[in-house]
Amino acid sequence: MQNLGEIVSKVSSFLWGWPMIILLLGTHIFLTIRLRFPQKSIFKAIGISFKKDKGASGDVSQFGALTTSLAATIGTGNIIGVATAISLGGPGAVLWCWLTGLLGIATKYSEGLLAIKYRVKTEKGTMLGGPMYALERGVKSKFLAVLFCVFAALAAFGIGDTVQSNAISTLLDQEGLFGAGFQGIPKYITGLVLAFLVTLVTFFGIKGIAKVCTFLVPFMAIFYVLGCFIILAMNWDVLGQTISLIVNSAFSAKAGLGGLAGTTIMMTCRYGIARGLFSNESGMGSAPIAAAAAQTKNPVRQALVSSTGTFWDTVVVCALTGIVVVSSIISNPNIDYHDGAKLTQLAFGQIPYVGSIVLTFSLVTFAFSTILGWSYYGERSIEYLAGRRTVFLYRIAWIVLVYVGAVANLAIVWDFADILNALMVIPNVISLLVLSGVIVAETRKYLWSKQLDMASNEEIPTIHGSRSKDAEMTEIV
Repeated sequence: MQNLGEIVSKVSSFLWGWPMIILLLGTHIFLTIRLRFPQKSIFKAIGISFKKDKGASGDVSQFGALTTSLAATIGTGNIIGVATAISLGGPGAVLWCWLTGLLGIATKYSEGLLAIKYRVKTEKGTMLGGPMYALERGVKSKFLAVLFCVFAALAAFGIGDTVQSNAISTLLDQEGLFGAGFQGIPKYITGLVLAFLVTLVTFFGIKGIAKVCTFLVPFMAIFYVLGCFIILAMNWDVLGQTISLIVNSAFSAKAGLGGLAGTTIMMTCRYGIARGLFSNESGMGSAPIAAAAAQTKNPVRQALVSSTGTFWDTVVVCALTGIVVVSSIISNPNIDYHDGAKLTQLAFGQIPYVGSIVLTFSLVTFAFSTILGWSYYGERSIEYLAGRRTVFLYRIAWIVLVYVGAVANLAIVWDFADILNALMVIPNVISLLVLSGVIVAETRKYLWSKQLDMASNEEIPTIHGSRSKDAEMTEIV
């Protein structure tokens, strides 16, 4: 098992090293240029995300679809992951992470557009969409569509289920977490509570998940952001120095701080970009599965709403985390720089009395929301592969693994999940590049010609019949 773990870890490190950085960052830049910098429409997109397109086809509101995707995207990586990138790559990693998120807006926009453009509906009117349908209907490749779904369904059990419940149970099991008298909550109790809560939500499907996420995601994000602002106010005297250090160290190895001064520009760039790419999932193909369920007048409106997910996740939350951590390092120069978890604990420990509560609540809700969001991604992937009848069994397995993840040792699962996430990227990026002409045409029709309020007259195809594991893909009419 140890040898297997080392092999899996090396494969994961390779895939999420320069090959994935080049593939995803290259796609971000290509789409940004070809779509004439859709980032400049971000505030228009934010405005649309809070509106309801009444009478439009879909299962949930645009905001509901957005919060469902954000639930899966905003996770512990936005807190501990950013701090780890800083500990490994130095303060400059924050800037590279932020720039990656800024460019990733174009890719998330493109994914959202294709999700609506190529979505289908069941005989009951339920919307189905995502990279698998763009690959099947747009690229005309069922093989790549099936590959994507296999990777997504398996990855969901890892990064979206077991590792999240494990992160929650491990955190709550710590002695002294809420004071000297706190003995920790046994992992099996946390696992049972999580399994029960997940059961209550997931068996209501996308509407139930979206309803919970519509409340939970804004609440948890605002709570966390307020905590960050309190810390920044406490570190106000070093805020200018913090920004200057982040910018300068992104381009100069000599601009490091204390124990971080040994990093190189290549290390700073790699860890910052990798964290940005992994945290916002732009290009991974997960978020458009939720986007396809949105009630929207046309593909571009939902594309704009989807693009705000990367803005909130990386451009705002990850950037705030980075600034908070670096300012805390400057204010406490004698700390250990090499442990991302300790860096975040140090930063939030500056808030008197409630600092650990703020951090713990944020980590727990971020991880729990990820379980909800990824449960929907996994369900839609397994439904594409084997039909609606298998979704119930998938939900049972999902809930069981929530408990298993809470009580088991999952070190190797993290690396397996990372590998599967990387493999999801490949067919999804193929669909984005092959169908980039379609993305441009739709953008020209609705956004560039200022016709965002125009309703699409394209009929959404209906899937007839059911699928089984050995059956061919259902005919799309």
